Parts: sequence; structure tokens; C-alpha cells
Amino acid sequence: MDWERVDWKALERLRAAFLDGTAGAQDYWRTESDLESYDQTFGQRIRWKWDYVFNELKQRGWSPPPAAREVIDWGCGSGIATRSFLEHFGSSSSVTFHLWDRSPLAMQYAAQKAREDFPDINVWLEKPPERMSGTLLISHVLTELPDLQLDDLLGSAANASAIIWVEPGTYDASRKLIAVRERLRSAFQVVSPCTHQAICGMLTLENQRHWCHHFASSPPEVFMDGNWARFAKITGVDLRSLPLSYLVLDKRPAPPRNEVRVIGRPRVYKAHALLLGCDASGVRDYRQTKREQPEEFRRLKKGRIPPYFTTSGGT
Repeated sequence: MDWERVDWKALERLRAAFLDGTAGAQDYWRTESDLESYDQTFGQRIRWKWDYVFNELKQRGWSPPPAAREVIDWGCGSGIATRSFLEHFGSSSSVTFHLWDRSPLAMQYAAQKAREDFPDINVWLEKPPERMSGTLLISHVLTELPDLQLDDLLGSAANASAIIWVEPGTYDASRKLIAVRERLRSAFQVVSPCTHQAICGMLTLENQRHWCHHFASSPPEVFMDGNWARFAKITGVDLRSLPLSYLVLDKRPAPPRNEVRVIGRPRVYKAHALLLGCDASGVRDYRQTKREQPEEFRRLKKGRIPPYFTTSGGT
């Protein structure tokens, strides 16, 4: 991290555009300094979200479709998603990394940063074809895309071999991503975070107040760095919280899973905890007691939340 190169005024301007909903109206990258400042701050927080998703996929034994010869980073920005993907899954001379953004400046920056870390990467900087194939990476676009552009994106994405989509863990972004899931699930297997292929349980009337979100972790050194503290103060970002919503789809068959996915954070009380869980039967609270499951209860109190659990053992 080269904090001397961070343009703090640019970060304030970018943050304001993200919050007031004007970011989608036009290209907000003015200079390479904008991209560099973003990449070192907001971009790192997005990278930690991608790391969370890729680590979970690897733990579950998932890897990109071997026959897919193209990885498309759609709306690439500074190229964080591509670099995280390369770090976790590596690169091959037979795979083309297609970096696309409405900003030519962003595409050039993303390619430059990818080549710095992965000199042998094969990069293509042109608009993807209408029917996109290969592995599709999409990050933080739902709050910026008008409905017609989202329709076009989903129509193109339906031809992909796999889709990995990461968004902010807000109510609105999550609900939009749930709608994406419902539009695409007939053409794909849902890999994660869902444990089933059925209609999303969040769509019932009794679950309208809920949203599908999870929490990635910030590196410990962030909390000991005065520059990150300055970033948090200027932008109003809570360094302790890194919520995300995400969706992973794959054309390959997926094995059945007899698990419940934990949504958000458990509500921990004196003698019990309530975990909001999702499986094919729907979304509802599961009760975990200190008396019946002392070890699990202690882990929850310490913030060690399992992403999945089975319903055996009295949960």
C-alpha cells in the first residue's frame, strides 16, 4: 500500500456518487489517480469479499469449468475481481481474460495491474460478444445498472459456463440479486450460497424483511493502520463490517446438499442463539441452546459463525 499516492478528495467524490445513486449516470473515472486511489482502498475491501467467495468455493471443491477458455470481468473497474480470481485459481496461456468496462481508462488500468502480478496473462480489452461464454465475473453493478441494461446483461450471461456475482450486502442489492437468481436458475445449477435449486425462500411474504447477506473479514492489520483509520473517517466506512451478497451459478450438474445456509449474523442471547437459515424448505430461525450445544454456542458468542450446518444435533 502506497498511501502517499492516495487522492483523498477523489475518494470523497467517488463515495458521494456511490451513495447518492448517481454513479450509474456516467463514467466516474477521471484520471488514473482516481483508479489507483480507489484500488488501494475501496477496491481492497471488494477484493476481500471476492477472497471470501473464492475461499468458500475452494473449500467446497469447486473450480472453474475446465472447458471454458475465457474469463470475462464485466464492469471490471480497477480489475480487482480478475486479480483475486488469478490468485485463487491461477492462469493458463490457453485462457483469455476479457476485461471490459464502459471506461477505457479503467480497462487499461485493470490490464496493467493484472500484468504486474501475472506477467503471462492473456488479456483482451474489447466489449464482450452479445452471447458471453466462459466464466463470467460481475461485481458491484446492480446499484448502477438501469433495468434495460440489466436485461441485456442477463440475456448475454445466460450463455456463460459459470457466473460468479458479488454485490454489497445491503437490502436493496441483495433483493436485486435474488431477482437475478430467479431469472437464471432454470438455465444453471445454483452453487452458492444456496444449498438448493428451489425458489428463493426470501420471496415469501413473511420473509420480506430479510435479505441474503454474509460477512467477509478484513485483515487484522487494517485495524492497526492509521491510514485505514483516516480512510474510515473520511468515507464513513465501518472497517469492522464487510457485508456482501453473492451468487455462484454453473452449467455443470451439482450434487445434492443436505445443509442449511446461515444468513447474516446470529442473534445471541444469554442461554440460546437464533440463526436465520435457508434450505429447500424455506427461510426460518433455528434455535441453538447453550445447554444442549455448549461448544457451538461458545463459538457463536465469539463471532465464529459457520456458513452451513445440518439439522442434526438439536439445531
